[in-house]
Formats: sequence, C-alpha cells, structure tokens
Amino acid sequence: MASARFPGKYVDVAAAANSSHPPVGRPLCVNGTPWILYLLEECVENKWEYWSVVIGLISVFCFLLSTLPQVREAYRNGKVEQAMSFGFLLFLFSGDLSSFAGCYLTSQLPIQIFTVVFYIFTDMILISQFLYYKIKNSRTRKSPVLKWLCLLWCGSGTLVLLVLLRLISHNEASLYTQMPNTSKTVEISGYVCGYLASIFYLSSRFPQLYKNFQRQSTEGTAYLLFALAMMGNGTYGLSVIVVLPGLTGSKTSYIIKHLAWLISSLGVLVLDFFVTAQFIMYRRNRSLLIKVPEVEPLLCEEEELELGVLASTV
Repeated sequence: MASARFPGKYVDVAAAANSSHPPVGRPLCVNGTPWILYLLEECVENKWEYWSVVIGLISVFCFLLSTLPQVREAYRNGKVEQAMSFGFLLFLFSGDLSSFAGCYLTSQLPIQIFTVVFYIFTDMILISQFLYYKIKNSRTRKSPVLKWLCLLWCGSGTLVLLVLLRLISHNEASLYTQMPNTSKTVEISGYVCGYLASIFYLSSRFPQLYKNFQRQSTEGTAYLLFALAMMGNGTYGLSVIVVLPGLTGSKTSYIIKHLAWLISSLGVLVLDFFVTAQFIMYRRNRSLLIKVPEVEPLLCEEEELELGVLASTV
C-alpha cells in the first residue's frame, strides 16, 4: 500500500523530457521545504502539502510496525496455522507484490520502494511461520530440515528483492529521460497495478473474518496487526485528502490518480472495524467461559450442605 504514499507535487515527466534543461535526479522546486525536498525529493510549498507529507510518514511508520506483533505472537504460541487464514496472508502478499510492481513501473521514490520491500519481507516471514507450524503441528517429530527449508525460502526471496531494489536505485535517472509516450504507458501500467493491489488488499480481510467466525475466537492473532493497519490506512487517506485545499491543479484529476489507493486504504479500514468487533465479542465470550468453572464448585458445595441438613433432620 505504498506506491502512492506521498501525494505531493512531482515534476511532469513529459515536460521534463521536452525541456532544454531537464532536471537531474530531483524535481524542480524553488520555495519547497528543504528537508522534505532532500529526503523525499518532493516539492512542498504550502502548509497543506507539508501536513500531507507528515501524516503520510506517520502512515508509513504504522505500516512498517504492523506485522511485527503478529510475527512475535506466532513465534510465542506456535499455533499460527490455527489462528491465521492462509488466504489472508496470500492476498496480503499478492497486494504488496502488486504495489512493488507499481513502484517499479512508475519509478517511485526510494523510500516508497523501501517500504514495499519491507512489507514483502514481513509477509514472507508470516507465510514461512504459517507453513512451518502447519506441517510441524500436523505431525509429531517432524524432521528439522523443514525449518531450514522455510528459512532458506525466506532468505532467498529477500535476497532477490534486495537485488531488485539495488537495480532500481541505479536506474532512477532513467525516469527523466523517458519518451512521453513510453512514460504514459508505464504510468498507466502502474495505475493498473494499483487497482490490482487494491483488490488483493480488500480481499485479504474476508478469509480472516470467516476464519474468526468459524473458530468463534481470535486467539493466536495479534490485534496490533489490525490496529496499526487501521492507523496506517486512516492516516494515509487523511494525507491524500488534507492536501486538497492547497491544491493548485485539478482536484478531480488528483483524486482520480489516487483513487485506487484511497479505495484500498479506506475499504480495508472499514473491514478492520469488523475484525475489531470480532476481537471484542469473542474475547468477551472467552472471559464468560473462564468464569463458569468458578461458579460450579460453589453450587456443588451448596447442594452438599442441603443434603447434609436433610440427613441431620431425618
């Protein structure tokens, strides 16, 4: 969910290609905020765009931390295959891969590519944990080779992604030397990947909702995974909308360009409210079940006393 993470003012690629003095590596910016221009290569010239970037960075931070609690929870209880839906993990992984493709095709900023790579890395860890514990808990005394195969798969996939990231960073300058027709085609392809990622992200919640409903429990899943995702999606949507009052161009065109990621973020945010409701409801049911054994001995003691009184009177 990071291929449109920072909705700011970028240099127009087609205009830059036709200009006699095309920019090299950075957008044309005269009155921009220095630290944002240096760190994100984004031109921010008013307070609306400034707060949009700040809120967008908060969104990225939330997403970077979101999967770590679930990784810890899975390692702690060792029964992740009973709690997590594999469809949830698969759709999440597919969505991040689509976002990565969108970043690659549209030559996004290094920080955006880094965040997508980190998402994919944590997805691979979750899937590795799921497969490992799924096979380990289904059979007793499974060979330790399985653990090393999962680690090898995760490590090799991460290595490939890092190599791709290095290749992309070396070819950043090619964005400003593309022909207008080529850049337009690549941009459209990137938006297609954005809509595809939105479909994957929205689809990811339904298998987990069904899994929780089927088990009537959320035990084994970390709520922080969904809470941080809600914060990330909420702040991302806000970062896109807050820039509208200070936008000098067409607001309709701006919304259309960010529509895929807005649908994804706000749609997943709504679905995560249903997940939150399941956490509250099933945790309450579990607390009621725990209290039942505490009542039963008291009833038994009362019945014994009544029997004792009846016996003494006889």
